[in-house]
Amino acid sequence: MFDRSLTVSVNTLNYPSCTLGFVNSYRTLSRTRLNSNPLLAMPPSSVLLQTDESGKFQESKKSFGSKAAPFCSDALLNQANTVGIVGGASVDSTLNLLGKLVQLSGEENDFPFLLCSDPLLNKELLSHDRSSFSSLNCKGGGVQLDDSLIVENLRRKRVFLEKAGARCIVMPCHLSHIWHDEVCKGCSVPFLHVSECVAKELKEANMKPLEAGSPLRIGVLAKNAILTAGFYQEKLQHEGFEVVLPDKATMEHTLIPALDALNRKDVEGARNLLRIALQVLLVRAVNTVILASDDMQDLLPPDDPLLKKCIDPMDALARSTIKWVKSAEKGT
Repeated sequence: MFDRSLTVSVNTLNYPSCTLGFVNSYRTLSRTRLNSNPLLAMPPSSVLLQTDESGKFQESKKSFGSKAAPFCSDALLNQANTVGIVGGASVDSTLNLLGKLVQLSGEENDFPFLLCSDPLLNKELLSHDRSSFSSLNCKGGGVQLDDSLIVENLRRKRVFLEKAGARCIVMPCHLSHIWHDEVCKGCSVPFLHVSECVAKELKEANMKPLEAGSPLRIGVLAKNAILTAGFYQEKLQHEGFEVVLPDKATMEHTLIPALDALNRKDVEGARNLLRIALQVLLVRAVNTVILASDDMQDLLPPDDPLLKKCIDPMDALARSTIKWVKSAEKGT
């Protein structure tokens, strides 16, 4: 999928159910799955570290090579432009953001990053997603889901990345942003929120309403858990946009069946239903639709005309991350 690979210096950290890697030079990013191998990569020059009971790093093994990154007892990295990434509900979504960062950074703009990918957290997020979807399908209302374990897990990852030297943190997962405010409490570094990144970019685009005299409308299409959380609505309205969401009929007759079809591996059926849901929003004079779901993003082929009317929020998150990296490099 990507034409540039992660090479040169990688440090990996062994933390309870957690993988953390540092790459300080990009060339080609290959689609490497992380769930079977706890290491993000193992190039010729790398350092394996583990934490002691106090949370400090101990060097356990150093491989051959001369480009291993320096580290101190309190932080793995000390660069001012280090980005921390909390892995999402799937390895694919994490790799998707990494691919975008690689493409945007360019050949001469390498930057260090720390990646924390926890299979346990992935399972918790997927379980919450499935439970939320099931409760939406239940007649007579859904059950109250306990998300305290997810919040605590995400918070541990955030604190861990801060201690490891991350100066900015991002999450390549739509679902994780439901708990962003709780997770970032007490955070000492910028913690980018995907919806804020999207809203700011749309504001800067200076679009005009499709109907004279009407407010500028932005559609949001996502799973129920994301729409119920309301963070896209909040950030967009803060920037002066009118937010258009799928109505109950659209959710019940197109979006939910589309996700059901996808779970049954009926890709064509899911694709056609998603097209209908998008068209329902577009006829309501929205300028663009925020497609806040990895599943939905992957459904439409790249040349689909409807996709041109949509925004991938992770594109905005990646651009904001690179903007922060360049600002940190200049010390501004």
